[in-house]
Amino acid sequence: MSDCIFCKILAGELPSWKVYEDDYALAILDINPASKGHTLVISKRHYPHMNDFPEQEYLAFMASLRKVVKGMKKYTEALNILENDGKDAGQLVPHVHFHVIPRRPGDGLQIDLWRAQHDPDLDKVQKTIQSLLNE
Repeated sequence: MSDCIFCKILAGELPSWKVYEDDYALAILDINPASKGHTLVISKRHYPHMNDFPEQEYLAFMASLRKVVKGMKKYTEALNILENDGKDAGQLVPHVHFHVIPRRPGDGLQIDLWRAQHDPDLDKVQKTIQSLLNE
């Protein structure tokens, strides 16, 4: 996709700080990191959302992500691994990518902070989601 910043990085049109690359993923340092070593693992092919991946390619991409995570665990013992899927979820670049964010004691990040919401309709929601997953 010509206007996608990640596609431009993958094409070599924009600079990046590559930490890993294989046939399915490119891992680069985030230029606006949440913490030192914040890495983006980007799909080599342009897919806006996780469910756009063909299954075998998805599995290969996830193996690439796992390899990066395994290496990052040597860099720091705690990580947040995030994927925002869709604009309402905070996805700024519509190209599948995971954030691998190193965590350290006292770093002050609040990635896991959200307000719990009481839902009196859990039975209804469960049945709805189950039926959709079984289609």
